[in-house]
Amino acid sequence: MAQWAVIIPADRWATERLFHHDTLTVAGLAGVQPAAGDQVLLVTAEEAAQVVALGVVAAAPARRGAHGVPELSVTYTRRAFDQPVPGGELKLAEPVAEVDEELFQRLAARLAAGPDRQTWLVSLDLPIEAATPAEAVRQFWSYALELGPAELPTFVSPSGNELAMQAFVLGEQANLDPEEDEDDD
Repeated sequence: MAQWAVIIPADRWATERLFHHDTLTVAGLAGVQPAAGDQVLLVTAEEAAQVVALGVVAAAPARRGAHGVPELSVTYTRRAFDQPVPGGELKLAEPVAEVDEELFQRLAARLAAGPDRQTWLVSLDLPIEAATPAEAVRQFWSYALELGPAELPTFVSPSGNELAMQAFVLGEQANLDPEEDEDDD
């Protein structure tokens, strides 16, 4: 079994940080053929690459995408999106590259298993004027689709501790207190 590093393209990385996916599909196999079950380090495409997840090559490792480009499907086994590991030791010239087992194990071991799972309350509140509750719901979903995570703040707090609520925009914590913004000016 081989070990690989796979670069997540920047536009796909933005999507991965916003939405939960079980798999990641990337293009650019450039002559390499990872086998089903091979282990994968998933790395950001940023200049200072960071290891953000572990995965395994899916059962059908290579396929042709919409433009005939070979694609690789990776199933996530561990995510560390919020606590990435510096990947400077990886010298990647291609989007998919084989990695020495010792380096792979060292980087994989540094990826935190993450804190214990807990229940969170997540909300998106929009004031909507409508004639009926059903119409209000339809408008809500229209606004949510139209504006999306770039413009709509989402509020999250641990269940049972609503006073710890934080706002997030585009997957990042955001300060929505206008008084604090005025203090910065």
